[in-house]
Amino acid sequence: MNAPTGMPVGLLALQGDYERHEASFRALGCATARVRRPGELARVRSLVIPGGESTTLTRLIDLAGLRGPLLEFARELPVMGTCAGLIMLARELADEAVAIHGVRTLGVLDCAVRRNAYGRQVDSFTAPVALQDAAASPQPFPAVFIRAPRIVSWGRDVEILAEHGGSPVAVRQGRLLGLTFHPELTGDLRLHRLFLGMG
Repeated sequence: MNAPTGMPVGLLALQGDYERHEASFRALGCATARVRRPGELARVRSLVIPGGESTTLTRLIDLAGLRGPLLEFARELPVMGTCAGLIMLARELADEAVAIHGVRTLGVLDCAVRRNAYGRQVDSFTAPVALQDAAASPQPFPAVFIRAPRIVSWGRDVEILAEHGGSPVAVRQGRLLGLTFHPELTGDLRLHRLFLGMG
């Protein structure tokens, strides 16, 4: 299933800094549309699940009746998950989040993640990471980590695009792009441009 390229990029607008993602895509000349209801997925060619808080995001997705439609969408069309968005895409969680906090992932990206593995809000930091993609420039990407998850295991079909401290921080599997950090908080548009090319 391929959506027409003239359709906008969708932004899951339940929580998180979707407005900054919106600005990044518009800087690349790409139209965007906010998605809050299942029927709105039919109007977009791809989708970004932004950062936020994975417990709240789980609850809001289920309240909106989006779980099934998101699963169907992610199996057919490009989806980028950043920070908590990556958690939602992941196959499983490697911590107590399911039992204690009720976090339920979509299970479409073949990796296991540990929530908040880089520390609390006060431990936020920016680090240069090298992007291992043919289209990337040799300049490091200024990755912004805020209560970031860590990817602790991944399947053979998962391509590692960037690492920090020996752990993957950007991965791609088919049309799925997962980032532990927040690319929308920088002026660097390379990862948004990469995502646009995944459709």
